[in-house]
Amino acid sequence: MMATTTVTTYLCIGCPLGCRLEVEHDGPDIVEVRGFGCKIGKRFAEQEHTAPTRMVTTTVRVKGGVWARLPVKTEEPVPKDKVLELTDLLHTIEVSAPVKMGTVILENALGTGVNVIATRDVEARP
Repeated sequence: MMATTTVTTYLCIGCPLGCRLEVEHDGPDIVEVRGFGCKIGKRFAEQEHTAPTRMVTTTVRVKGGVWARLPVKTEEPVPKDKVLELTDLLHTIEVSAPVKMGTVILENALGTGVNVIATRDVEARP
């Protein structure tokens, strides 16, 4: 009996080319990756198909700061299925000024092992 394969398409975001990728697979097993213009594209397609991840950038509230919001980001990509839950959690967090860029705002976000850090300084209001 011959195995039935399926083709899933992705748009590569690994470089500015934006290659249209095709991943031929038999269930979770990748048979072939087509359409990539560089090695980054092939790796992107393989990861996107097996365990997609995303960087998260958003803001949290600041108490007593010259700015009302502090931009934050994950230090590493997190599993794609955790992104919405993480942004919802971050929107409940309030930090007190002053805050220095690089300060860990949320350690081990949702048990992923990835920290969320401040991406700018926010001074306290005078």
